[in-house]
Amino acid sequence: MDNAGSSLEAVLRAHADWLADAATGRCADLSGLTLNDRDLHGVKLTSARMVGATLLDANLADAELGAARLCQADLQRANLAGANLTAADLTEAKFGGAWLTHANLSEAVVRGTSFRRAKLEHARFMDAAVTEANFQDTMAKSVHFHQARLYETDWHGANIAAAQFLHARIHHCRFAAVQGEGASFRGSKLDHCDFSGASLEEAAFGKAEVTQCLFRGAELQFADFRGAIVRGGDFSRAVLNGARFGAAQLTTADFRGANLQGARELTAEQLMRTLTDNATVLPNGSRGPYMRYSGAEKPTS
Repeated sequence: MDNAGSSLEAVLRAHADWLADAATGRCADLSGLTLNDRDLHGVKLTSARMVGATLLDANLADAELGAARLCQADLQRANLAGANLTAADLTEAKFGGAWLTHANLSEAVVRGTSFRRAKLEHARFMDAAVTEANFQDTMAKSVHFHQARLYETDWHGANIAAAQFLHARIHHCRFAAVQGEGASFRGSKLDHCDFSGASLEEAAFGKAEVTQCLFRGAELQFADFRGAIVRGGDFSRAVLNGARFGAAQLTTADFRGANLQGARELTAEQLMRTLTDNATVLPNGSRGPYMRYSGAEKPTS
């Protein structure tokens, strides 16, 4: 083993002693070190200081990194599958192209962090604080953001199929052109988010608060808006065939040019509160604008 390797082993042993008894060991400080391509599978670095460390292509699968300080660390293309990053500080860290499948990032601080093109399937971000993060082109099927707080994050082109954003607070986020079939935003608060051109077939927005969001040209076939509170927002050219709107509040939602054919549980009162025009296809297949007592809110069998 080279001197660098021996030194690292000594640091890891001292850290293990510190975790067992703070009086006998020393908390690991790997700040600024370059550890590219290192095999650190299963390493235990809970609460370690790793500010500005470089771990390109490193193997950190199943690593214990809970409460670690990884600010400005560079982990591009690293393998963090199954890693525990609970409550870690990931401010301005780089995870571009990294593998984070089944990783746990719950309660993490994710500020200015880049996950561009990372693999995030089944990763957990429950209760995480996510601000100005880059999730562009990520593979994030079945990712979990329960009760997370997301501000100004960019998901453009990501695959978030079956992702769970239950009871999350999502403000000024960009979901344009995402693949989000079956994604769930139930009970979440969505404010000024952009879903333009997104594929959101069978997505769930039940009991969500959706304020001034853009769904221009989105695919929302069979989406579920039951019990949602929709304030404003642009659904122009969106496809909502078979979508459900039972007990939803639709206040000045813009359905001009939208396709609502086959949409279910819409009432005359709901549609009268929305904007429709002669390019709108109403639930019964007729052209708008919607007129009270026309019966156009009832889909044909």
